[in-house]
Amino acid sequence: KKEAAASTMSAASVHPDAAMDIPKAKGQRTVIIGGGVSGLTIARYLRQAAPDMQVVLLERNATYQFCPLSNLYMVGGMDLNYFCRSYLDAAKNGGYLYAQSTVYDADLENKMVYTDQGKIGYDWLVIAPGIDYNYTSIGVKDPEEEYILRQNYPAGFMPGSEHISLKHKLENFKGGIWLNTTPAGNYRCLPAPYERTCLVADFMKKHKIKGKVIHLDANPDITIKKKGFHAAFNELYKDYVEYIPNFDFQSVDVAKKTISSSFDTIHFDDAAIYPRVRASKLIEKLGINKPGDLQFEADIDPYTYAVKGHPDVFVTGDSRWMPYSKSANTANSEGHFVAQVIANRAKGKDTPWISPHTICFSMVEYGPVESISVSAQYAYNKKKGAFEFANVQLIEKWSKALGDGTIAWGESILGDISGNQGKA
Repeated sequence: KKEAAASTMSAASVHPDAAMDIPKAKGQRTVIIGGGVSGLTIARYLRQAAPDMQVVLLERNATYQFCPLSNLYMVGGMDLNYFCRSYLDAAKNGGYLYAQSTVYDADLENKMVYTDQGKIGYDWLVIAPGIDYNYTSIGVKDPEEEYILRQNYPAGFMPGSEHISLKHKLENFKGGIWLNTTPAGNYRCLPAPYERTCLVADFMKKHKIKGKVIHLDANPDITIKKKGFHAAFNELYKDYVEYIPNFDFQSVDVAKKTISSSFDTIHFDDAAIYPRVRASKLIEKLGINKPGDLQFEADIDPYTYAVKGHPDVFVTGDSRWMPYSKSANTANSEGHFVAQVIANRAKGKDTPWISPHTICFSMVEYGPVESISVSAQYAYNKKKGAFEFANVQLIEKWSKALGDGTIAWGESILGDISGNQGKA
């Protein structure tokens, strides 16, 4: 039995110096770490822009799950099948290689990525690992307390188990105080916490659940679509929503079900607690985070996404430092651009900068879905020395037409990243 166990362990583990079992590249190779919206977009469109290049997507998950619109799934307004796609099908449709593997390190000088399935060399590297949570931002510093909080009151902004858990929690909610929070900083999906408050309140209203949603916001006011969300809180959910801005999170007591600021302590019966986000810890481990950045985001050229000092390495999606919306449409439009940057660099050509495009629908009711929306691009303000919104188009009066547009937008993004307009 001992020999059998040892043999099994040996077969399951891969020596760090062993090469990954991957077809040999006939030309240049691009390795992409992370199969979110950004990584999937780059994989597909780089193969179109550079058909002779081998593109390898490294992703630890076996199935892709879409994060946007997950609040609708949480309240039972949409089936999970809508959100899921096969990485195998996406790779087949896009003509690239997908290797299910966990990346734990990379040698940027020697152009090597290390995974649990072996090492793989590259000519070009894209790092698109998404976000991590920073629980110290809400006063939770003990690892044991952090994981109790993660498992009992998940934030719901990393797709997968968090969304399923929140749906189960809401289905079993008997009444009282449901707590939602909005963090400080440039967090993933700016309007989504407020959207969640609307939909949870609508769920309580539809199911005649006695209680209310308390929304604690670290910011001085609603961060985007302010007029629309305030109107929804006041007109649709006056008896169900209490909005509290400027909440300086100091501590969370899971046992007592309380969350405290410097001046107040709020009791809750159930919650989705969203701490401040940070770039994936892989960015910090590789030593490419921007000095002094509170979110440990990558130090990259904002016009090419190339890491400073490493013109063959790019960081895209929610780990980049630029203050763009951390949203699916933004990541998708960035992916199209960076795919072209890499294809052109491989030919010795430059690529003129194109602003990312943020298109975001936010639901305020469901059954039927009614939404508000924003469309925006970005421009660099030389006087302020910062990027800011440009060409903003806001629609803050909700409608069923925008609700229909919400679902169609999601299907469009899913189709673009997977090459498959149908469901999983």
